[in-house]
Amino acid sequence: MAPCRIVVLISGSGSNLQALIDAQDTPALPDTQITLVLSNRKAAYGLQRAQNANPPIPTDYLALQPYLKAHPGATRTDYDAEVARIVLAAQPDLVILAGWMHVLGDTFLEPLSAAKAPRGWSPVPVINLHPAMPGQFDGAHAIERQYAAFQEGKIPHGGAMVHRVIRDVDRGTPLLVREVPMKKDEPIEAFERRLHEMEWKIIVEGAAKALLEVHSLHSHTCLFAHDDS
Repeated sequence: MAPCRIVVLISGSGSNLQALIDAQDTPALPDTQITLVLSNRKAAYGLQRAQNANPPIPTDYLALQPYLKAHPGATRTDYDAEVARIVLAAQPDLVILAGWMHVLGDTFLEPLSAAKAPRGWSPVPVINLHPAMPGQFDGAHAIERQYAAFQEGKIPHGGAMVHRVIRDVDRGTPLLVREVPMKKDEPIEAFERRLHEMEWKIIVEGAAKALLEVHSLHSHTCLFAHDDS
């Protein structure tokens, strides 16, 4: 049986991508293969991580402003549609946004929702890793915002989640939610380190859960033998 194909979208250093690279085709993500890493930043170190993998993972790059400059009259929605085209060309069973710093609209989501994965199911699931609890600190700079909120006594702890991607930013149904403890007056770097360590775990667990949920509805998936005990 062919492995499940995962496409990962990144914007930065790719530490969450590295967790997925290390987990592919292991008991954590059996019979899986990352078939494309797409970045919207040319200098993203995650692209190098993909190239350093064994075997190397194909990469691509598409940034909004260079795309608009190269296509006079094009809009942000056209860019999102082109991202969808690139992603679907890699024939994914699952798409993971792992530090992808661009809000994708309907012209990205609708082609994925209508597409058939190589295993035959539809739609192709799209999940995102967000460093906050559900309903808190949607959008950018979530780590800094939840750190400040805790220090001001507004929240009891930090957290991170993996959720389904919908049009509303960071409001899709959570697949996994994990609390991250915080300490009064600790440096933000200490909290951020613990948070990232949690992210590296749940992005892999979230990917497995997304594929297992598909397996519960369709036969002949790549994770039929996955053990999540």
